[in-house]
Amino acid sequence: MEKQEKEKLISTREPIRVGITLGDINGIGPEVIIKALGDPRILTECTPVIYGSSKTISYHKKAINDKNFNFTRIEDAKDIHHKKINVVSCWSEVVNITLGKSNEVGGQYAFKSLERATEDLAAGKVDVLVTAPISKEAIQQAGFKFPGHTEYLADMSGEKEALMMMVSDKLRVALVTSHIALKDVSTTITTEGILAKIKELNNSLKKDFGIVRPRIAVLGLNPHAGEKGKMGTEESEIINPAIQAANNEKILAFGPFPADGFFGSSNYTQYDAILAMYHDQGLTPFKAIAFNSGVNFTAGLPIVRTSPDHGTAFDIAGQDKADEASFREAIYLAMDVYRTRDFIKEINKDPLAISEPKPYKGKGRDRE
Repeated sequence: MEKQEKEKLISTREPIRVGITLGDINGIGPEVIIKALGDPRILTECTPVIYGSSKTISYHKKAINDKNFNFTRIEDAKDIHHKKINVVSCWSEVVNITLGKSNEVGGQYAFKSLERATEDLAAGKVDVLVTAPISKEAIQQAGFKFPGHTEYLADMSGEKEALMMMVSDKLRVALVTSHIALKDVSTTITTEGILAKIKELNNSLKKDFGIVRPRIAVLGLNPHAGEKGKMGTEESEIINPAIQAANNEKILAFGPFPADGFFGSSNYTQYDAILAMYHDQGLTPFKAIAFNSGVNFTAGLPIVRTSPDHGTAFDIAGQDKADEASFREAIYLAMDVYRTRDFIKEINKDPLAISEPKPYKGKGRDRE
């Protein structure tokens, strides 16, 4: 097949089918979905498939006085309509929505939406998954047995672990540990575990972001990266050996760096991604730098899943105050990753006969 024919084939494929979960129906999830999909131009790039119910969507439309959001109700994702917003009916009953309240009802229907969406993702009825925020307390009251989306999707995919990565056009931050208590971090990290995360991050940067030779910065655990053992020995005994082992496998990993100085001096701009040891070490500077445009990406899975970098924000639910920017970015990142994976598959089949696809938004570090 000639190069021009292949490029035409890629450009004429059907829009990516983006599965979208409602999240906690008492929070801002439905609102940011409605707002993010309110721009009709998005329908030229993807086919949104929302998992919920027309009654629930209509309730949230009315709450924020949105009169322009239109959708098509369907029973099964195999019957989706391209160039329209589709709502898969996951329940028919009228739900007692209590905006701004965390309760079992909100968790129950968030779980229903997530279960149906992941079933369809596994069945190939949608191509990627974008999840709206859940309340961990509420969804666990409804029988959800996992700390969060990341662990649930790893289990669903049959993977032992997934890698939580925060992504913006300026920064990528991945975590060695995520949803555990701070007091448990030092006893949880191991050289083998950190090496596995470095390798997983390196692989994701290649296959999901198209970076040929990624540069990865690894943060230390202690203040000043341990100050040569004066403030802890995890850097010398655990983290540095993992970095050296990664280097031995031709991975460009550097560090360990003191977290405060690393972000304060803008050293992060010299690397394709940063690996933090624990949740707040990575997410606090990320959110300060990315503002409301960051996206949570679950790396290391055969599926593509993204979500906004904010929570349920019960305090502003239903008040038309929620900013949809992060959710919109989550949709575009999911499409970019899907296209990049597809491109890499194609080029591996015939490396001389295909040109690289352009990202949807033109954001982020250029592919090398």
